Amino acid sequence: MKQTKKWLALLLALAMVFALVGCGGGEAETEGEGEGQEGLRIVQVSSGAGIDDGSFNQNVYEGITAFIDSRGGIDTVNDILDSTGDPAAAVQAVADIVADYDIIVTPGFQFAGITSIAQENPDKIFIIVDAFPTDETGAPIVLDNVYGMLFTEHEGGFFAGIAAAMTSQTGKVASVHGIAFESNVNYQWGFESGVEYANKHYGTNVEVVELPAYAGTDVTGANVGGNYVGSFADPATGKVIAEALIAQGVDVIFPAGGSSGNGCITAAKEAEGVWFIGCDADQYKDGAKGDANICLTSVLKCMDVIVERQLNAIVDGTFAGENALLNASNDATGYVTGEHCQLSEEALAALEEVFALVKDGTIVPAGNFNGHTPDNFPGL
Repeated sequence: MKQTKKWLALLLALAMVFALVGCGGGEAETEGEGEGQEGLRIVQVSSGAGIDDGSFNQNVYEGITAFIDSRGGIDTVNDILDSTGDPAAAVQAVADIVADYDIIVTPGFQFAGITSIAQENPDKIFIIVDAFPTDETGAPIVLDNVYGMLFTEHEGGFFAGIAAAMTSQTGKVASVHGIAFESNVNYQWGFESGVEYANKHYGTNVEVVELPAYAGTDVTGANVGGNYVGSFADPATGKVIAEALIAQGVDVIFPAGGSSGNGCITAAKEAEGVWFIGCDADQYKDGAKGDANICLTSVLKCMDVIVERQLNAIVDGTFAGENALLNASNDATGYVTGEHCQLSEEALAALEEVFALVKDGTIVPAGNFNGHTPDNFPGL
């Protein structure tokens, strides 16, 4: 293991010495500006939706561009899209381009299967968002040249549930999701946990509305309920689901489904008196509705910060392969305050209170596989 790490460090050093700049084909490219300087070739391979989805993929890409900007533009980035959302196709998309880049960033659970590619290319660095590399049995495996990250999305969902419950005037709220993979079910159950908590501790009387026709089935085959589009790249169906929820009286929607969630935002804009809560990144700009804005706040999964941090670690020689679980205790989850937040003072005070309790572990909202349910979790 130590010998592998030394070899990896040597290869990275050589990459810097020989100034490996430039990148091959693709849809979007940022050119380096520092002639004759050292640079890294970076690519983001996305699945389902592209880097302009306004939330998940875009937030990861912003971490890369922030890194490039901080280095004066001497590095290059390209983006590759596999629009199918299929894990096999996503892994093949990485295999097709791995030879052309120094660093491969892959947002999405679809990329857990790139393990063999990483093992066959020890001179390349991989950053996987929302997945750990897995072995042939599906068990997580730690590799020297892979930084895998998972987030406790149920914490962000919990904050969204509190915000929704304390804002709703109709007493009906809902969350809408892409595919019932662990990260999305975490958001769903966290949201439901937040509504339960607000009903018990803050005097609200709010129900979470679900459409049985769109119930999700998780990776174990269990029916998890909720409102699932079946894709992260289907805003048309997202809009249909949101319209049905609004017709049932829902006035706060939490869309956690990539670009599918953008359809929910469109439906909210076309309705009257409906708010939405952004997911993964600050989505305030997406809430513009004439002179008004219908984005209450956004719950954050600070992927851009973590990605930029790992890119800097590669440059300064401190990068280490790891499977990291990131949460409120290390400020990797949270919510938007300030001018892009339209919550009441009462709701903000409640969020501040519960954030501290989540951060210290007093409250553990329900997640897909953490053994808790939205009506029975630590701290409720």
